[in-house]
Formats: sequence, C-alpha cells, structure tokens
Amino acid sequence: MLFRRRESQSLLARARTAVWPRHSWSRSARYFGKRVLRLSGSPHAVAAGVAAGVFASFTPFVGLHFILSFVFAFVVGGNMLAAGIGTFVGNPLTFPFIWASTYSLGSYILGQSNALALHEIHYALVHRSLEVLVPIIAPMLVGAVPIGLPIAVVFYVAAYFAVRAFRDLRRERLDARRESMKAVSPAKEMDDA
Repeated sequence: MLFRRRESQSLLARARTAVWPRHSWSRSARYFGKRVLRLSGSPHAVAAGVAAGVFASFTPFVGLHFILSFVFAFVVGGNMLAAGIGTFVGNPLTFPFIWASTYSLGSYILGQSNALALHEIHYALVHRSLEVLVPIIAPMLVGAVPIGLPIAVVFYVAAYFAVRAFRDLRRERLDARRESMKAVSPAKEMDDA
C-alpha cells in the first residue's frame, strides 16, 4: 500500500494514539481547523456542520456523537464532514467537564437535590446497568441544551467568519497569480516576436 507503515504498530501503541495524539493537542487542533477551512460548501453549511458536531458532543450519548451530529447537520443544512470534525470538541480532556456541567445544570433545572458527585457519575456511566443510568442521563440531556447551544453558536460564528476570510484570501491570491501570469504572457509574446 502507498501510505502503509514499514513496521506495524502494536495494539497498545494504536490504543494510545486513539486516546492521546502522538504529537500534541495543538497540532491536532490546527489540523482539524485546516480541514474545516478547506471543506467544500458555503460558509454557512460548513459552520452549521461544525456547530451541529459541537452540540452533539454535549449530549450524554458518547457512542452516538457522530450519528447525532450527522442528524443535526442534516436538520440545519450543514456539511456532514464538518459535523464529524465538530464532534472532536468532546474528547477525553473535555468530557469530564462537559458531563459535570450538564449534569449539574440539568439537576438544577429539574429540581433534583440528590445530585451525584462526579466520580459517582463516571462509575455509573461505565459500570452500571440501564436502570441506574436513566436518572443520570435525563439531567445530563436537559443540561446539554442550555450549555451546548450557546457554545455551538460561538463555534458557528467563529467557523463562518474563518471560512469566509480563508476563501476571500484564497480568491485574492488566485486573482493576483492570474494577473501576474497575464502580465508575463504579453511580455513573453513580445520577446518571441
């Protein structure tokens, strides 16, 4: 294969790379930012896709974030690839904060005074059965809306203006290159004559 490794990675190395980037988080963030800027579609579609992915990351359904982001992107007319990239807001570093904040706010909104501690939430999400999870997921789902929507709007605005600025700059560069090629072509024709 063309892009195959010379030496295959061990299972432990692949698992480590899946959880923690090999180089750095900032490099991964820059990579995904450039991927978003280069996506096809209108600036609105790309930004709506990113916002849909960000909002999906705030829901408590960890294994379904990609599917939810695609559904949300379809509803708002967003780019599906941008929605998938937007789900990277939810990652091993941010999930504890997302879960704690959505659960706390959801418990407050629902008027539940017997809120669990963060380590109890984590234990229940990982090790318990569905009847124990429903009382935890319901407040998280309620809390995801008032927290996730404003953050998704912030990401929408940032992505919209970033994509627009990137495309304007790219158009200016292409126009300048075209003009320089036109300027070189008549001079070359005169030299040839």
